[in-house]
Amino acid sequence: MSRPVVITCAVTGGGPLSSRNRAPVTPDEIATASLEAAREGASIVHIHVRDPQAGKPSGEFSLYESVVEKIRASSVDVLLNLTTGFGARYVPDAADPKRGGPGSTILSPEQRCEHVLKLKPDICSLDMGSMNFGDTVFMNTPKHLEAIASMVRQEGVVPEIEVFEPGHIRLAKNFIERGILKGPGWFQLCLGIAWGSPADARTMQYLAEQLPSGCGWSGFGIGEAQFPMAAQAAILGGHVRVGMEDNLYLARGVPASNRSLVQRAVTIIEALGFRVASPSEARRVLNVASGL
Repeated sequence: MSRPVVITCAVTGGGPLSSRNRAPVTPDEIATASLEAAREGASIVHIHVRDPQAGKPSGEFSLYESVVEKIRASSVDVLLNLTTGFGARYVPDAADPKRGGPGSTILSPEQRCEHVLKLKPDICSLDMGSMNFGDTVFMNTPKHLEAIASMVRQEGVVPEIEVFEPGHIRLAKNFIERGILKGPGWFQLCLGIAWGSPADARTMQYLAEQLPSGCGWSGFGIGEAQFPMAAQAAILGGHVRVGMEDNLYLARGVPASNRSLVQRAVTIIEALGFRVASPSEARRVLNVASGL
């Protein structure tokens, strides 16, 4: 049988909205988009939440609770992946760079994973390092990451190890060697974000070659690189992520929805001779990768 490829749909991201960004905002919209993506073939949905009035990214527990309850109340089988990425943006104050200025969102590890510990999703993201992220710094210190990894591991939640550059893989391997993370691990290769690793075939192959032996991994590129990187990830033996967190268009000038992006991912996977993994197959992949 052809290899099953897991599709993750990242339905709405943690970046600011714009006139071009029609990503889901309210808990109802985010839950509905997640269920639509699952019906089209996504076995995992990656979830951020937003302030329902302002549309700004949020870490409010009640918003996560509302989205999760709506998805779990449905008859759709889908794995939940909640972000812990909020609470990590640093912008130095102009007058005193030692202090965070407007736009900084730094929170404690406990605040960043409160919703994960209470709602117990299948997966949560673990951003494995710091980097310049557009005009801000995405700040994830090793001690904070150790704390988040330890807390979610105790609850049986699979950490999805987010990799934006090669050093993040080195740190993840160190965590596995020290027993902070269970090996071999479930990784996500995040390509094309300014200013991380570029979204091209050679970079994805290089990063995939650095991963721990036997691990599971998925990959994505942002914007126009989303579909080429989906194909490349499947070819290299990985899995696929699409969604409006990373890309807003099916083609130049053709707006996308989460549903249509998953449909395109299904087409790509099947055209390459693979098949789309079911949620039960995705659980088996994760259990092997995470050591649970």
